[in-house]
Amino acid sequence: MTQHPIGFDSYDSMEGIAAIETSEPPPRFESWPGAKLIHAVYPGVLVAGTIALASTWLAQHYTAPVMLFALLFGMAFHFLHESGRCVAGIEFASRSVLRAGVALLGVRITLGQIATLGVVPVATVVVGVATTILFGLLLARRLDLPPMFGVLSGGAVAICGASAALAIASVLPRNENSERDTILTVVSVTALSTLAMILYPVFATSIGLDHKHAGVFIGGTIHDVAQVVGAGYMISPETGDIATYVKLLRVAMLLPVVFVISLMSARSGGERSRPSLPLFLVGFALLVLANSFGLLPRVAIDFANDVSRWCLVAAIAALGMKTSFKDLFAAGLRPVGLMVAETVWIGALVLVSVKTIM
Repeated sequence: MTQHPIGFDSYDSMEGIAAIETSEPPPRFESWPGAKLIHAVYPGVLVAGTIALASTWLAQHYTAPVMLFALLFGMAFHFLHESGRCVAGIEFASRSVLRAGVALLGVRITLGQIATLGVVPVATVVVGVATTILFGLLLARRLDLPPMFGVLSGGAVAICGASAALAIASVLPRNENSERDTILTVVSVTALSTLAMILYPVFATSIGLDHKHAGVFIGGTIHDVAQVVGAGYMISPETGDIATYVKLLRVAMLLPVVFVISLMSARSGGERSRPSLPLFLVGFALLVLANSFGLLPRVAIDFANDVSRWCLVAAIAALGMKTSFKDLFAAGLRPVGLMVAETVWIGALVLVSVKTIM
């Protein structure tokens, strides 16, 4: 069996793998739709799915971040990405499965939820997201880090943690450190989000924020959705509800942010690069609209949420398999310091808004 370098015809295609290997699927499966693709990717996808299953069980059993387990387990199986039958499936899971999971995040959001927040919280979220990404870009340059890492980390901190990091990374220009930077961002943002879930409710209560203001602060600052929900309901049901809505507004910002980054990345690629709207963002937007107009039954929303979570965890496991511990440690402490600074920035910005404007 002769193997060739792995490539993708299109990052937007769910069947974009090209020139993986010359072997054919078994004769009894040759007539199946997508038989060649399935034959090429199923070993790697199966490994990523198994790691996702084990990570989910451990996260539920020990009440810990599932993304962190998936990353660590994936990195332990890095050798599977070096050669062999799993390579194609790992690439597929880290790109196409990832984009499917991001698209399905749209079922979490409705336009009505955003409208109920009022003008000031919406403006605070928009300004917070935009300035945090800009702050990350500028500070990355000052720290002699790649500017695109500042965009990646700033977007992860500003929007929705690991999910945003994966979505943004999928449209950024790729280089030899792309996977390492994505993994480092996910690890750091997950750790910071877990710390914030513990500390922010105590902080919000200690400075005298009422339930509404505490909800806006927690929803506008903590990175991951699960940690926002946990922190908000630690204070009160009202705080938890408001924090969840504010957080979902930040998730909705994923659409314009990733589109703008995709547009700028395409333009920076030269005159021949033609900017286009990634198909997974189209799916995201259509699901938001469908959910807003009540076109999706509750069972479909729950199912899409479950599928999205599994896709994202499997994609994280695949990214882990593409990254070695050696490469991760070689990045040093400056990237982590950058993400801490971005976290402080958005926290201070939202707190000032809550205390002085609302």
